[in-house]
Amino acid sequence: MKDDEIVEMTKIENGVGTSAKGDFCSSPDVVKFTQKIIAEVLGTYFVIFCGCGSVAVNKIYGGTITFPGICVVWGLIVMVMVYSVGHISGAHFNPAVTITMAIFRQFKFKDVIPYILAQLLGSTLASGTLCLIFDVEMKHYFGTIPVGPNLRSFVLEIIITFLLMFVVSGVATDNRAIGELAGIAVGMTILLAVLVAGPISGASMNPARSLGPAIVMHQYKGIWVYITGPIIGAVLGGFAYSLIRFTDKPLRELTKSGSFLKSMERTS
Repeated sequence: MKDDEIVEMTKIENGVGTSAKGDFCSSPDVVKFTQKIIAEVLGTYFVIFCGCGSVAVNKIYGGTITFPGICVVWGLIVMVMVYSVGHISGAHFNPAVTITMAIFRQFKFKDVIPYILAQLLGSTLASGTLCLIFDVEMKHYFGTIPVGPNLRSFVLEIIITFLLMFVVSGVATDNRAIGELAGIAVGMTILLAVLVAGPISGASMNPARSLGPAIVMHQYKGIWVYITGPIIGAVLGGFAYSLIRFTDKPLRELTKSGSFLKSMERTS
């Protein structure tokens, strides 16, 4: 092997990059980002497949799983997938989480759209799979539809997504937290939220979770609740945690800057 070929291979292995003659697709950054997108598609797919699958099975087979069982399934699958791909993609599985992390500079804005598309793809594929496997009828719809006034479900979605994002911000973005417990904390938050809000709003907390089944089964009743509510709740939850995030600078010094929020981020 020639010396220049050895040097080129060494650069690739070390993630330095390739020469101008190299293929764009072989760039380490492109490969890494592709892996993240695949992880988000697969992670969202299995979250929706198991979570919505438990809802479908419970309706089709006469309450065999029961409502508490559905809550446990949602919590467990989120926990499992966080531990499976969290170190690869961050395990968002949720456009509201992705948008919020970008707003608070914990995620790159240029990656927001690809992540959201990946999450929607995973949710739609999972919903399609469930319809094919179980021959789901409209009465067995496993998506989210408000029970009662839309406004009630809208407020509930804001509150429970606030809680979810507050917990995610604490365990996943603060380096003082015990990172190994992130999956358990997030999974248990999902379980609790579904227990409280499930019978009323369906406890979506995730636009992709609601849009996937809606697209596949053409059921868009109250869909605005599940797009706007979680995003508002997540942004508010992220903002609330930013306010209490530790900083050793006095408040007077922080408020002198043009953006209080940016100062909080710099000192965290």
